[in-house]
Amino acid sequence: MRRVMVRYRVKPERVAEHEALIRAVYDELGRTKPNGLRYAAFRLEDGVSFVHLAETEDGGSPLSEVAAFRDFQAGIDERLDEGPVVSALEEIGSFRLFGDEPIAAAEAPG
Repeated sequence: MRRVMVRYRVKPERVAEHEALIRAVYDELGRTKPNGLRYAAFRLEDGVSFVHLAETEDGGSPLSEVAAFRDFQAGIDERLDEGPVVSALEEIGSFRLFGDEPIAAAEAPG
């Protein structure tokens, strides 16, 4: 299993375009549901920094087979202000970070 984090900053005038490309990736992932991939993307509170987290079962890159992801990567250098920085992650612990379990409100004692 391989886990990575990618962090970068987008030029302010390109944020809307960049987010639309990310949403297109998720639309395709929702339709194709590639095996062996867990993936999340976040925009940070500065409005221009992004973090992506990915986990793959075999260390390969199922994202490379997603057409919308290839579109996202095309011209990325022109959209970025800084980065990307890719870091391998070694899990120490997690709680439902990538799981499908709902985050339910605690039940009142009864």
